[in-house]
Amino acid sequence: MAAAGERPVWDGGKRVLLAAPRGYCAGVDRAVVAVEKALDLYGAPVYVRKEIVHNKHVVRTLQERGAVFVDETDAVPEGAHLVFSAHGVSPAVREAARARSLQTIDATCPLVTKVHKEAVRFARQDAEILLIGHTGHEEVEGTAGEAPDHITIVDNPDVADTIEVKDPDNLVWLSQTTLSVDETMETVRRLRQRFPNLQDPPSDDICYATSNRQVAVKKIAPEADLVVVVGSANSSNSVRLVEVALDAGAGAAHRVDGAHEIDEAWFEGVTTVGVTSGASVPEVLVEQVVAFLAERGYGQVEEVTTAQEDLTFSLPTDLRRDLKAGNRRSLPVTPV
Repeated sequence: MAAAGERPVWDGGKRVLLAAPRGYCAGVDRAVVAVEKALDLYGAPVYVRKEIVHNKHVVRTLQERGAVFVDETDAVPEGAHLVFSAHGVSPAVREAARARSLQTIDATCPLVTKVHKEAVRFARQDAEILLIGHTGHEEVEGTAGEAPDHITIVDNPDVADTIEVKDPDNLVWLSQTTLSVDETMETVRRLRQRFPNLQDPPSDDICYATSNRQVAVKKIAPEADLVVVVGSANSSNSVRLVEVALDAGAGAAHRVDGAHEIDEAWFEGVTTVGVTSGASVPEVLVEQVVAFLAERGYGQVEEVTTAQEDLTFSLPTDLRRDLKAGNRRSLPVTPV
């Protein structure tokens, strides 16, 4: 038997290396619970702008409970309840919601809100902001909308080699929270080669959960003939996990929404399978993948832990207020 903190001895048979941390982060949990509590409190329908988080299973489950997902605020009836997704929104979206008298619940991840505030602060200093992130991603659109005249999006390291700036001496970089840490640092390295006075953000913009999941998959990848990443195609952090696994030495890596998407052909000659999941993936989907693998002989499961996560975020302020008011109304009245 392995001593505390030591990994068990592998018997050479088929096995699963289960990365930890994996799955839900604090921001995702907060956003999903916010929609669930809103449905309980206000009743269906509750509208959500875009996907609350980038996961098909989560969205489908909430739709079955009465959540209605819309692309823009003009699709929401005036006065209705609207939840802003975990990815955040621009000031223009907030104003559009106010114009329709929508009762909004802001489920933006606090770590995304931090980047928004950084963008506003640097824009007030008249700095030029290079936002490292993927054009078209909701988070990037929301952050860029805070200071559109000051922000230029840098999609990848190659863009860093060609981008032009107005004042290289008043320049700062920020980033989308769900990027590959290594690729982001490569982008920054290339930018700094061209612009030596480039300023760093006051603290890391890539969120703790994204970073932790990438560290965990790097730990298991060198031993894995195959890595299965559970997560949806539009989940930036899930897609990055596939890239990180391959870069770290995995024999192969594939992203799936669930066990039903796993291809039997992937397992030819495979002894060790690594399993992880993106930050918007409920654990039940990982459990189904592990069960799928067990049915095919991968019965030895070893969890490889690289960090412990205990961060939690409180629910959005307006929702907490209404929940408290609702609880007070439901209390029995004691006769005098």
